[in-house]
Amino acid sequence: MEPSMAPVEMEISHPTYIIWGSNTSVGKTLVSTGLAFSVLSSTLSSTFLYLKPLQTGYPQDSDAAFLYCKLSEIFQTTHLEQCLSVSNQVLHVSGSVVGDDDEGGMRNVNLFQESSIGFVGEEAGNSNSHLVCKTLYCWKQAISPHLAAQRENAWVEDEQVVESLRSCFGQRLGKDMCGRKEDVWRVVETAGGVASPGPSGTLQCDLYRPFRLPSILVGDGRLGGISGTISAYETLKLRGYDVVAIILEDHGLLNEISLLSYLRNRVRVFVMPLVPQDPSNGLMKWFNDSKKVFNSLRDVMLTAHLERIQKFRDMSTKAGDILWWPFTQHGLVPNDSVTVIDSRCGENFAVYKACEDREMIVPQFDACASWWTQGPDTTLQIELARDMGYATARYGHVMFPENVYEPVLHCADLLLEGVGKGWASRVFFSDNGSTAVEIALKMAFRKFSCDHNIFPNAINECLGKKSVEFKVIALSGSYHGDTLGAMEAQAPSIYTGFLQHPWYSGRGLFLDPPTVFLRHAKWIISMPKIMELYKWDFEVPSFDHHKELFHSSRDSSDLFQCYTTYITKQLSQFSEEFEATHIGAVIIEPVIHAAGGMHMIDPLFQRILVNVCRKGKIPVIFDEVFTGFWRLGRESASELLGCLPDIACYAKLLTGGIIPLAATLATKAIFDAYNGNSKIKALLHGHSYSAHALGCTAACKAISWFKNPSLNLNISTTGVELKEIWDNDLLLQISSHSSVKRVVALGTLCAIELMANATNVGYASLYASSLVQKFREEGIYMRPLGNVVYLMCGPCTPSRICNELLSKVYTGIKEFVQCQSAKYLQT
Repeated sequence: MEPSMAPVEMEISHPTYIIWGSNTSVGKTLVSTGLAFSVLSSTLSSTFLYLKPLQTGYPQDSDAAFLYCKLSEIFQTTHLEQCLSVSNQVLHVSGSVVGDDDEGGMRNVNLFQESSIGFVGEEAGNSNSHLVCKTLYCWKQAISPHLAAQRENAWVEDEQVVESLRSCFGQRLGKDMCGRKEDVWRVVETAGGVASPGPSGTLQCDLYRPFRLPSILVGDGRLGGISGTISAYETLKLRGYDVVAIILEDHGLLNEISLLSYLRNRVRVFVMPLVPQDPSNGLMKWFNDSKKVFNSLRDVMLTAHLERIQKFRDMSTKAGDILWWPFTQHGLVPNDSVTVIDSRCGENFAVYKACEDREMIVPQFDACASWWTQGPDTTLQIELARDMGYATARYGHVMFPENVYEPVLHCADLLLEGVGKGWASRVFFSDNGSTAVEIALKMAFRKFSCDHNIFPNAINECLGKKSVEFKVIALSGSYHGDTLGAMEAQAPSIYTGFLQHPWYSGRGLFLDPPTVFLRHAKWIISMPKIMELYKWDFEVPSFDHHKELFHSSRDSSDLFQCYTTYITKQLSQFSEEFEATHIGAVIIEPVIHAAGGMHMIDPLFQRILVNVCRKGKIPVIFDEVFTGFWRLGRESASELLGCLPDIACYAKLLTGGIIPLAATLATKAIFDAYNGNSKIKALLHGHSYSAHALGCTAACKAISWFKNPSLNLNISTTGVELKEIWDNDLLLQISSHSSVKRVVALGTLCAIELMANATNVGYASLYASSLVQKFREEGIYMRPLGNVVYLMCGPCTPSRICNELLSKVYTGIKEFVQCQSAKYLQT
């Protein structure tokens, strides 16, 4: 089964709530009825939409029918000065309900009944209130929906339930078009308890998560009810629901006192009168006695709704006033373009939008994977939340040096048996990718010093005088992080200029690498200008498929000799020019330069560079902060290159993007360069939150989940690579469009560079800004790299979703280009 659903588009202008039960038979329908009466009687003109998505035991049991009949009876006996129109609709029933047991399946029946109660006094004018009840799916047997669906052979998929509910929310009601928004209420009542299964077996707390509706929990006032109510509350909170209030029946056990103590008054707790077991007057007295409770509950719910809406309205302006966003020119961000995110569900944001007279929550696919960190679908997101909650409760945080605890040991094992298999023997934990790189540089320089017997004399060491100069080999266009040391290991760029990094000196030999991209349906190698100066008597090849680029047969090609000559000449020239300077490391982003513009580096070039450096005893660092953990279709990009590092850095997808954590892996030889009897010789580097239990716990779950074929359906049958998730025919089509300069598609990444004039290229370009804004409005959250737009999914994203997104992006690009052309002709 594919990962579960994304957030849904829905209007939130009206008070909209979901009613949960801590168990079955705790009075959810009584609460719905009391709340409906309170709302409908509070004004002369109001609407209450009651939705029951799942109903078993039908038609003998029908919560909607109870509401329909009981509200009619209450209004008739209370003689309110208004008219109430009441309707009750059933949309689908199982074949067993209508006597078609042999055929099974669901029937679209659309059973409908309505009536009108009460009268309109002279003061009321034409005011009118509406109770609208709808039951979406019904089964005959009075058992859990998943069992009823199974026994009556009447299955309903999660997507069907969600879409039916969304459709009901989308239908305009009587007061939607005029009057106060808060006079139209919508309430969803669940079946059974919080964690009772839906018809597919998915727990209802997960089934309705795409809506993330504010919640009312009907607790249990009976013996043992405290435990059940708290468990239900914690289950909802663990999935990101906001519980506005808890209400329970008074059994004389004072359960509410214990709940208030546990909740520390964070949530209002209401107590209903005890429901008589044999009501003599059809619960009329009970509802009358409960009126004040339900009025108070209504007021709390209305206040919470209005506060929620106001927070959404204020967030973008307040954010612009007090936040300092990274990589953002605030002068180019008007308040109305700030994305206000209510929540995340799998790979999608739930975003607040004010649209004309309506306020909405709309889904946006996170197409930049939140700066390349995100991989979980909704199922894994819940698993991570559960495991991290456990780790928080068990460990909190404990300091790491000379200590060990289960998550860190398990995480290290998984890393060494995964991305580090066959070469790494040690794991050094830190907190982010840039720091992981700085640690790697320290390690490499120590190893180089040991191998080449380069150590300053003791006097200079004590005085802090620099007597040894180290530089690195790195590739132009690479990016290794924002910290000062990591930036020294990358070539001059917009990130290292004086305005960003006045201390920058660029401590490296920065080679210009050949890049590869898809253009006009062919994978083309673009040689750097410096390499074009060499006189080669062969034609640079092109390829039909990206897999050919990684094939080992290329080691006997003409390009192999070309690249080898270029690299060795550059090293030789550097050594002649800087006699007193040592190249103490080589650092590369394997295959893809991410922040540098999503450029694909010819893997043959990087493989040769690694081998040349290794012969010179120069430690090799792979910066896999971006490329690691299936981002490029393999667990480690070293598998694509066909060579191994001495040191490698990991972050981002390491934890599924749920919490910061980084790891620097190293060989035994690297570790031995620090091993000894003096503390001064140790690696004196660390962080307060090194190897924190939450990060390691999340990493254990993410690493295991991504590579498990039973959990990640994108893993190939061999278990070593992701299946192709981008439609190759569509990629070829995009690469052939006149407005597209290049396409790079590998693993979970698809990048498209748009044709632009010389002043509109590079990271600082605003060329794609209007296009990106259009994509956001259409449900695709993008953040471009200048004139490069890209889609990034997770290791678990179904190819169907990837290609739907890719098709939308291609259509958007064509429309954008047409618009640009029209503007050009007008000027």
